[in-house]
Amino acid sequence: MLKILHTADWHLGKKLQEFPRIEEQKLVLEEICEIAESENIDLVMLAGDIFDSFNPNHEAVELLYKTLKRLSNHGKRLIIAISGNHDSTQFVEAPDPLARELGIVFYSKYDSIVRPGPVGDGIEITKSEEGFIEVRFPHLDFPVRVIMAPYANEVLLKTFLGDGDKEESLRQVLEDKWQKLADSHCDSQGVNLFMGHFFFIREGEKPEPEPESERPILHVGGAQALYTKNIPAQIQYAALGHLHRYHAVQKDPFPVVYSSSPLAYSFSEADQDKRVVLIEAQPGKDVDHRPITLKQGKPLYRKRFEDLQATLEWLEENPYCFVELTYVTEESIDAQTRKAIMQAHEGIVNLIPHLKAGFGSANGELQAEDLNEDMETLFIKYFQSQKGMEPNEELLTLFREITSQTPSE
Repeated sequence: MLKILHTADWHLGKKLQEFPRIEEQKLVLEEICEIAESENIDLVMLAGDIFDSFNPNHEAVELLYKTLKRLSNHGKRLIIAISGNHDSTQFVEAPDPLARELGIVFYSKYDSIVRPGPVGDGIEITKSEEGFIEVRFPHLDFPVRVIMAPYANEVLLKTFLGDGDKEESLRQVLEDKWQKLADSHCDSQGVNLFMGHFFFIREGEKPEPEPESERPILHVGGAQALYTKNIPAQIQYAALGHLHRYHAVQKDPFPVVYSSSPLAYSFSEADQDKRVVLIEAQPGKDVDHRPITLKQGKPLYRKRFEDLQATLEWLEENPYCFVELTYVTEESIDAQTRKAIMQAHEGIVNLIPHLKAGFGSANGELQAEDLNEDMETLFIKYFQSQKGMEPNEELLTLFREITSQTPSE
C-alpha cells in the first residue's frame, strides 16, 4: 500500500502585518515531519505556494531546504513540490538537480520535463513528459503516476490558449492535456494521482472565496475556477493547493481535496483547523484519506469587548495568540485605554473602535459645496460622516504621508 501525505500553502516567510511567523512555521513544519515519520509516509505532495513571495528571504529559503531534507528521510521518501501563484517558477525549479539526490522533485513550468532516472535512495522515475511522471518505489510492486498542474500565469497560459484567452478555452485545453496524459499512462495497474494549484469546484456550484491573505488566482475570461470534471476519471485522488482551509470539493467518484495551509495567515481563517491529509492508495481501488489536525502555531482570534477590565483579563488569560480586538465605546478609544490594552498583550494586530452611536448621520454627510475644500479637510469630513468622530493624529499623519502633504503651519 502507498502512503501519501498531502500538504500545501506553506507561505514561508509570510508575516501577519508586521508580525513575523517564521518561528511558528519552524514548529509546524517540524510537526509535519514528525507525522510523516510516525505514519511511515512514502510520498509527500506539496501542492504549491511554497513561499509567500517571488523573492523569499534567506531565512525562508533555509527553512524550506532544511525541512525537505528531513522530510525526505535522506532520500528514502519521495517529495513532489509544485509552484503556486505566490512562487517564482524559476526559483522553485532552480535546485532540482541537487534536490533529486535527496528524493525531491520540483515542478513549476508546464513545458518542463522531469528527467527520468534515480531519485533519492532506490526510487526511480520510469516515465516522464510535460506535466507527468511515473515513479517506482523499491518496496512496492506497482507504479505511481502523478499528473502535475502548477499554477499557470498569463505567459504560461498563452502557450496553450494563444491570444484568444477565454474561460471555456482554459478549461478545455487543460482538460484535454490532462486526459491525454491519463489515457497514455494511467491504467488500473498503478496508483493514479493529480496535484494542482487552481480553484476547483463542481460544475454549477458557487466558488469558494479566496483567503484574505491570498494573491488572487488569475481570472481568465471572468473564470474563477476549473471544474472537477476537468480532472481525468482515471485519477484516484486529487491533491490541491490555494484555499487555506481544509475542503473536500468532491468525494465521488474520487476525492478532490484542499489540505489547508499549516497556519492561519489572516483573521478570516481564525476559526479554522489547520490540517494535512493522510492517503492510503492501491491500484484499482478507492483511496482511504483522513485529515490530521496540526497543533503548532499561534491561534488567531477576533474578540469584541465593551469593558476595559474584561478586555485585560481575557488578554492575560490568552497570551499565546494573535488578536483582532474590537472595542465598543461611546466615542473614540482614549489614549489611556488604548495604551492599557496595547501594553497588556504582545499579539494585538488590530485594535478597532466600534461606536455605540453607529456610523455617521445625515447631518454629517458631504455636500457638493464641500468639494471646494482642500483634500485633508475633505478626508476629515468624510471620516466624520462614516465614523461619527474625527480621525486621530496618527491617522492624519498617515494620510499626509500618502498624499505627500505636510501639516499646515
